[in-house]
This record gives sequence, structure tokens and C-alpha cells, in this order.
Amino acid sequence: MAIKKIYLIRHCKTTGQEPRAGLTNQGKENALELVPILEKCHIDHIISSPYKRAVQTIKPFSESIGIPIMIDENLQERVLSADPMEDWLEQLERTFTERDLIFSGGESSNHALTRIRKELDEVFESEQMQQVAIVSHGNILSLLINHYDPSFGFAGWQQMKNPDIFVLEQDNGMISINRMEK
Repeated sequence: MAIKKIYLIRHCKTTGQEPRAGLTNQGKENALELVPILEKCHIDHIISSPYKRAVQTIKPFSESIGIPIMIDENLQERVLSADPMEDWLEQLERTFTERDLIFSGGESSNHALTRIRKELDEVFESEQMQQVAIVSHGNILSLLINHYDPSFGFAGWQQMKNPDIFVLEQDNGMISINRMEK
């Protein structure tokens, strides 16, 4: 079995949290700066959240190497709650330990993790996909990273950057995950 590498990419700086929020000017510059970094990775597939900020993050790279961006709804950001929450940060922290906690109109950590793992399972099962870029969002990516590295919790989420890249490597059934040094 060949070694698979999945590059988990958190989108660049954005103008907001809604699905149609695009990148800031700094975010657009960062997206361009990702191109030479990712070109060294020999990526053969790109899968992105449908959110505008995620697609804008990977589009310069996609265009530079001529690989289309596949959109997958499973990669969209996790919704904590449909209602405004003044104490959202404290409530978000709770969801890292209370994995089934769900707020009005929101999604539990376990449900969001199941959703993003579905996409990863498809990549793991594919013989065509060997070096894959997955572009998504901080909260859902942190849940995935935490699944493989339990020491990466709420504090790890807080330390994530925009953009940020983690490399998930599968070799003979063993999975490791590390932050990519740029």
C-alpha cells in the first residue's frame, strides 16, 4: 500500500463567517503565497468546502497546476448555533469535551467529525488519490486533528492560523498528523 498524504488546509483570512464571505486583501496575498509551498507537495487532487473563502484560498494553486477543485459539502464549517451566543467561545470550548453537546440549530462535535471523516474515508479508499489537498475551516479541521491527535484540543484550535496546513500521513494503516512548516 502506497503512502497517502492529505494536506489539511485552513482557509486564509476572511471578511466574515457566513458561507459567502470572501478573503480579505491579506487573505488573497496569503493564497498566492501558498502556491509555491503546495507545488512542492505533488498534490494530485483538490477537495474544498463550498464556502467562498475556502475556494478562494485554493484557487490560485488549482489554476497554477491545472487540477480542478472538487467541492464537497462535508467540508463546510461546523455551525455551533443558529442563534447568537455572547459566550460562544466558552461554549465552543465545552464542545471539545462534551462531544454530543448541541445548541439550537447547531451541530455537535461528534456529528461534524463524522461528516468530515466521511470525506477522509473516501480519500483513504481511493487508489487514484495519493497526495490530496483538503481545504476547510478551523473548527471542523481541529475536530479532525483531535481525532488523530487527542492532545490537539481547544487550545490547538486557538493556535491555528489563517492559513494553516497540517499533513495527515497514512502509511501501512498507521496515521500520523503534523503541522507543516512553511
